[in-house]
Amino acid sequence: MPRRTSDADKARLRVALITLDGHLAGAANKAFAQLSREAPGIECSMHCAGEWGSDPTRLDACLEAVAVADVLIVCMLFMEEHINPVLPALEARRDDCDAMLCFMSAGDVMKLTKIGSFTMDGKQSGPLALLRRLRGAKSKQGGSSGAKQMAMLRRLPRILRFIPGKAQDVRVYFLAMQYWLAGSQKNMRNLIALLVSRYASGPREPFRKQVRVTAPVEYPETGVYHPALKRKIAETVEALPKTT
Repeated sequence: MPRRTSDADKARLRVALITLDGHLAGAANKAFAQLSREAPGIECSMHCAGEWGSDPTRLDACLEAVAVADVLIVCMLFMEEHINPVLPALEARRDDCDAMLCFMSAGDVMKLTKIGSFTMDGKQSGPLALLRRLRGAKSKQGGSSGAKQMAMLRRLPRILRFIPGKAQDVRVYFLAMQYWLAGSQKNMRNLIALLVSRYASGPREPFRKQVRVTAPVEYPETGVYHPALKRKIAETVEALPKTT
């Protein structure tokens, strides 16, 4: 007997990830394949701005993906040569996509963020004030304190979890940054699953129930990689598997 076709079977949900380079391409591509197995119909692509100058076809592929994307993730775009070619396409797609998440980028890109009720309106209060504190945290000795910024980034979603309304969309924003900054296959998969589970709309809404989201996997600032470890990384030599 043929299997009944559901609305999610018929629908497609297209995700486009645009970033500077391909340093997370391996993890991202594995995450894309995993999601397509878990929820057939989810189609993901990654586009690296650093390749556009040497291969114009890569830019064309990016623009085509933006034009039809339901979920857009844009990060690490700072230079005009990377922003200008894609900015008009992002602006044109912003109001029609389910979610557009922009972070760690120039202001013209950041202000296109639209996830639920949260947008980047430029006011330095509320959520944007928190972002400013993340960027500007200083140590007593001067200079930016990455450790303090990461500690705040991890703490904020736990606090916002208990605040209803718009704060939940702000919480998604900070969680998304955590997933990206610890960009393993699992975290990349959960970054996309998080956005799908909350913002897939219209004929794509059934996808919300098809993806499960788990908390970001946190990794130490320094460590040793070993494939036999459950988390793959040990913080000390003593934690490595014993060899015979």
